[in-house]
Amino acid sequence: MKNENHTLKNTGKYQPCPDNCHRPAKAGFTRPAMKITLLFVLLFTTASPAYAIDFKDINNPLIETFLIISFLSFLPAVLIMVTSFTRIVVVLSFLRHAFGGQTVPPNTVVIGLSLFLTFFVMSPTIDVINEKAVTPYLHEEVSFGEAIDEAVPPLRQFMLKQTRQKDIALFANLSKKPVPAKPEELTMGVLIPAFAISELKTAFEIGFLLFLPFLIVDMVIASILLSMGMMMLPPVMISLPFKLLLFVLVDGWNLVIGSLMRSF
Repeated sequence: MKNENHTLKNTGKYQPCPDNCHRPAKAGFTRPAMKITLLFVLLFTTASPAYAIDFKDINNPLIETFLIISFLSFLPAVLIMVTSFTRIVVVLSFLRHAFGGQTVPPNTVVIGLSLFLTFFVMSPTIDVINEKAVTPYLHEEVSFGEAIDEAVPPLRQFMLKQTRQKDIALFANLSKKPVPAKPEELTMGVLIPAFAISELKTAFEIGFLLFLPFLIVDMVIASILLSMGMMMLPPVMISLPFKLLLFVLVDGWNLVIGSLMRSF
């Protein structure tokens, strides 16, 4: 006896199932979460120094699935090292210490704000990668290796704009490999550490400028307390309200975030 697939109609009777009723839908067409996940996987793959692997030779769907699941564990490293997250979170941490708020704003607020600002800065690059790499791959128009090749140039272009030539030259010399004629030919293994230390330098420069006005307030308050003979009273306790008042009066969050976003 032949086994037939059946489906239950509203009448309560079983009717033969159409030929395509159990056909699996193509993944990714209506799954935004999967598209976002694959986008970050491509970001990691293009940013990894292990990109020297020829992904064009990978045609096995099981291997592709294994690579995608394995790369998911490295997404935090991608977010920190190849995006604007490093500069933003370091600057916000400097700002918190500048006006003396050791736990205000809390770490969750600082990291959450840094994440959303990172997505705001990286949105043009992510849109290009999504258009040229993620969507064609999900529609099975390109292979996994071709999708990676399409995802590399937008990410490299963003990183090159924020990286100093001195830092690129440092890691190019340390790698003991021939220096490419064009910056676009740099390997990600050289570009990623150069980009990271360039971001740290820029963040420290911005942090120094943020400390100056708060340092002046601390010095003024300390001088006033010393002239009044109140040497036992910690100046930080008195200067903190004045620093917060100054920060609010000048609309500090608007100035700091606006300047930080324009730095990219």
